[in-house]
Amino acid sequence: MTEEGNVSKKPLSAANKVAVVLGGCGFIGHHLARRLQTEGYWVRVADIKKQEYCDVSTFADDVMYGDLSDYQTCVQALSLGRTDVEVYQLAADMGGASYIFTGEHDANVMTNSALINLHTLKAMVALGLKRVFYSSSACIYPEHNQLNPDNPNCEESSAYPANPDSEYGWEKLFSERLYLSYMRNYGIEPRIARFHNVYGIEGTWDGGREKAPAAICRKIAMMQDGGEIEIFGDGNQKLSIKHIPGPLGVRGRSSDNRLIREKLQWEPISPLEVGMTKTYNWILPQVPK
Repeated sequence: MTEEGNVSKKPLSAANKVAVVLGGCGFIGHHLARRLQTEGYWVRVADIKKQEYCDVSTFADDVMYGDLSDYQTCVQALSLGRTDVEVYQLAADMGGASYIFTGEHDANVMTNSALINLHTLKAMVALGLKRVFYSSSACIYPEHNQLNPDNPNCEESSAYPANPDSEYGWEKLFSERLYLSYMRNYGIEPRIARFHNVYGIEGTWDGGREKAPAAICRKIAMMQDGGEIEIFGDGNQKLSIKHIPGPLGVRGRSSDNRLIREKLQWEPISPLEVGMTKTYNWILPQVPK
């Protein structure tokens, strides 16, 4: 069931706030687990494999390796002997365009991710847990709303009528409805966020599952003086360099931040140039020359 068993550091006390981060060795998950630990939480991380670029046991209080598409593994991950556990569900079978948009992985993407969410909710009900955060995706938005790169519509209310451009997006939309149905029927208290193209340090940048920002950084870092890099597509969604056939996403996708600004008085403020600079400088020393 586990890759190397559990790595436990700190005993769970009644005074601690408690969080379980499913998919906690993934890109967003491990950053979230680190943040929760700094805020005083006792944190368990559960994932199918290790984090590639850091040791999560240096900040997580307990690390569990196992396949969360298995119900008993979900039960084990969420079993801490108390009902005030906060569940952060970020586990999914996913990747960048080369993984999501070729169609070659659709069955696994839908099956594995749906089972994780079904079993997470079933285990929460069995254990009496209520609070859960579910990481959805901007891939749920209709393809026809994003064909114009100069005017994409990604307002939350535009999700229906539904027409995602990938099976990954359809599974995310199904799981959103799944969490809301468990709220109505079982008293689960979900919070759902639709992430856009997330990137940064300690994220996958090679191997086929990397997303466009990290892939661009890798290609530029590997390029010799006077050389050229290859980019999927025809140039309308990125710089014109050397464009080759390859899987594409939508033409334009930009986060509509009005609702989060209204409800939480917060919005992302880091400019793309700043984030890409940090990401590139982190990837640069790792690429082969």
